[in-house]
Amino acid sequence: MARQTRAQRRARREQMTPGGEAALPGGPPPAPPRRPTARASGQPEPAREPRVARTGGVRGFVAESWAELKKVEWPTQNQLIQGVVVVLIACVIVGIYLYAADLVFKRLVKVLL
Repeated sequence: MARQTRAQRRARREQMTPGGEAALPGGPPPAPPRRPTARASGQPEPAREPRVARTGGVRGFVAESWAELKKVEWPTQNQLIQGVVVVLIACVIVGIYLYAADLVFKRLVKVLL
């Protein structure tokens, strides 16, 4: 099906009745009636109190920190040991790689320079 031209769309809009209903079948559906809002009825918006930031100082900070630390799921001893072992093995592997790369580049620099 071919698309409508601009002139056809304009002609269709002109044939629409002022109520918003299409004069041609298959036109757009009428818009639903708008509901009135509180502001539209002329009622003033209630006054709001300004927000006040809580300043608990050091004592409030420590209390909030303690409350957050209670929510933490702490690792068990086995989990802690396993994590430490993984980190140590990763450090040894990276250290060996860097040592080998240092030896290779050291010889390369001596030969070229």
